[in-house]
Amino acid sequence: MSHKSPLREDKTCLNCNHVVASRFCPNCGQENTESRKTFHHLFIHFFEDLTHYENAFWKTIKNLLLRPASLTKEYLSGKRLSYLAPVRLYIFISFVTFFLISLLPSDIEEEIKAEEAKTEKKQTKAAGGLIKIKEGNKIEEDSVDASPQELKLKSLFEEGKITKKEYDTLVDYTKKSIEKQGAFSFGSVKYKSIKELDSIQKFGKNKLSPISYWFAKKLMKVTQNKNSDEIIPAFIESFKHNIPKALFVYMPLFAFLLWLFHDKKKWYYFDHGIFTLHYFSFMLLIILISTFLIRFIYLFGENGVTETIDFILNLIIPFWFIYYFYRASKNFYQGTRITSFIKSSLLLFLNTILMFFVLLFFIIYSFITIH
Repeated sequence: MSHKSPLREDKTCLNCNHVVASRFCPNCGQENTESRKTFHHLFIHFFEDLTHYENAFWKTIKNLLLRPASLTKEYLSGKRLSYLAPVRLYIFISFVTFFLISLLPSDIEEEIKAEEAKTEKKQTKAAGGLIKIKEGNKIEEDSVDASPQELKLKSLFEEGKITKKEYDTLVDYTKKSIEKQGAFSFGSVKYKSIKELDSIQKFGKNKLSPISYWFAKKLMKVTQNKNSDEIIPAFIESFKHNIPKALFVYMPLFAFLLWLFHDKKKWYYFDHGIFTLHYFSFMLLIILISTFLIRFIYLFGENGVTETIDFILNLIIPFWFIYYFYRASKNFYQGTRITSFIKSSLLLFLNTILMFFVLLFFIIYSFITIH
């Protein structure tokens, strides 16, 4: 299904100036075809280059899913043109997985919208329906220190969704709540605002270390601009964006543990790295397939059957990851069943602990990068 471009009449390679007898230059390997092409050809060429088009792509996916470690063994034995390269495979699957999943509506977003609709309904009911605002009933211009909650209440009042009495009561409650939450504690010192923190850091006695000062200021910015209902969704969204980074950081550590547990003379770190790339590609592909499968199932309605299937899939997938890792380890490292089982169990246990610390780091990172 490949669309070949016509060959150039000039037999001189555009890349290295060698004479090209056939389609490919014998010196650098560049194809001696016309350099100016249509957008359609450019798109087809991009897809072909990315996946080596149909044969290699589907052959790679089939082996990845059904034959644990076969891709790793084939690649390290020198059979590399028949399959996608491990790095290219991981980047392609990672991109497709996170891109397509990001397009799906988030359950958390739906819950937030439902809560907002419920709150708005209560406010409308409490106000006795929409009311007209009289000229003499205007609220004074916002002060510079007005909180986001106060501005929101003012907007609700001006839209006629709450009465003046309710507005005054809620503003009073909001101010007291802010005062009660009041100072931000960091260590033994309390700060009422970022301005006070900056002032103490410049001129005060109880100065924080540069790292503590940066961290405290970041936490204050996050907490003062958002209430608890806004922080959690923003944090989850930030964490989701950082998952690819966490995996990228974690894979070399995963390969390092494999290197520690196997014969250093027989296996190089590079070999474990290829095994890791294939294993993580498999996990991401299963996550992608299962996510869309679960979404497809729920198109038939949310009932006992669909919820049971959802539960079973979420239960099976982690065990499938574990079993696949055991099978891949046994096939690739050629150990006995008992040896492979013991090593796989220890490696998964240690990787769980290691992954916990990596995720903890990215949880903190996600929190401080909330906008």
